[in-house]
Amino acid sequence: MDELGLIHDAQKGDVNAFNRLVLEYQTLAYNVAYRIMADDDAAADATQEAFISAYKHIDSYRGGSFRGWLMRIVTNACYDELRRRKRRPAVSLEELTTNADGEETDSDALLASTDELPEDRTQRKELAAALQNCLNSLPDDMRTVTVLSDVQGLDYAEIAEATGVALGTVKSRLSRARARLRNCLQAVQELLPAVYRLGDEASA
Repeated sequence: MDELGLIHDAQKGDVNAFNRLVLEYQTLAYNVAYRIMADDDAAADATQEAFISAYKHIDSYRGGSFRGWLMRIVTNACYDELRRRKRRPAVSLEELTTNADGEETDSDALLASTDELPEDRTQRKELAAALQNCLNSLPDDMRTVTVLSDVQGLDYAEIAEATGVALGTVKSRLSRARARLRNCLQAVQELLPAVYRLGDEASA
């Protein structure tokens, strides 16, 4: 059965159909939560709460990107959990580019490259310390769109759905986030991908 069929069945109360959706999206949901929360237990708690909420509110899905709809629930769960824990997200480059088991992700991570050489890996790890401080200096809304776009590879429409803001706001936040990162990382800009270098335009 295709995704839309599973959604329709889940909306009719079919728990098995919803569980199949959970299996499809649980890795993505956890990875997004982990990269925002930077803590295994907190990410697991937020992911669990997100799927519980998604099941309770599955009737509110009215079409469009189901991934974007679900990621909005995940990000909301993350910030609810952060408020409970009374701390801000603390995302490092290592956490952005690896999963909870320490393995490289296959998404377009901020600094990862599909043809990365060993020496490039060393440089990237050195850059991680500088980038961590810059990422942590971003407001939460800018950090979130950066994670969803430059790490998870969601498109603008999906990010708008996930964050509950207009498409233009997503583009503006991402542009400003990249500009802040470029300015923050001037000292190591020669190691950065083009989108984060001073003088280079952020991608549209």
